[in-house]
Amino acid sequence: MSPRAAWQLEVLGFTDVYDYVEGKIDWMVNGLPLEGTGPHYPLAAEAATEGVHTCLVGSSVGEAATSMAEGNGSFCLVVNESNILLGRLRQKNLDQGSSAAVESVMETGPTTVRPTEPAKPLLERMEQRKVPAIIVTTKKGELVGVATREKLRSLVQGN
Repeated sequence: MSPRAAWQLEVLGFTDVYDYVEGKIDWMVNGLPLEGTGPHYPLAAEAATEGVHTCLVGSSVGEAATSMAEGNGSFCLVVNESNILLGRLRQKNLDQGSSAAVESVMETGPTTVRPTEPAKPLLERMEQRKVPAIIVTTKKGELVGVATREKLRSLVQGN
């Protein structure tokens, strides 16, 4: 639809027309402005906090443990150079003196949701299961952030 709409706008005389190939969801996930008068349905991406503690694959467990202690984090998300989520390290499983690679002790395949996950039912599931936070990734596995129950609740309630 997007390429066709761009062509139609040009036919109508618009000269500054672009086809955003990644689409509306990518636009929203990146926090770019939206317009319109339709209803707003909060999505997981809006509650996903950036700046989540990450560890680069190949780094040592000791480095990750020290970094997590300094940042006061309880877990670290293991990503590659392209910010693709590979796993999760929990602080309780770390040894600050270990020189082992993080990928040797990380939990593989942590539960994730997509940025377009509707916030209200996600919050309800998290509350039922007493899940404090959920990892948000794109369909390609790129880390968007972590959505906490508190942030989702605030978003759903419109605060």
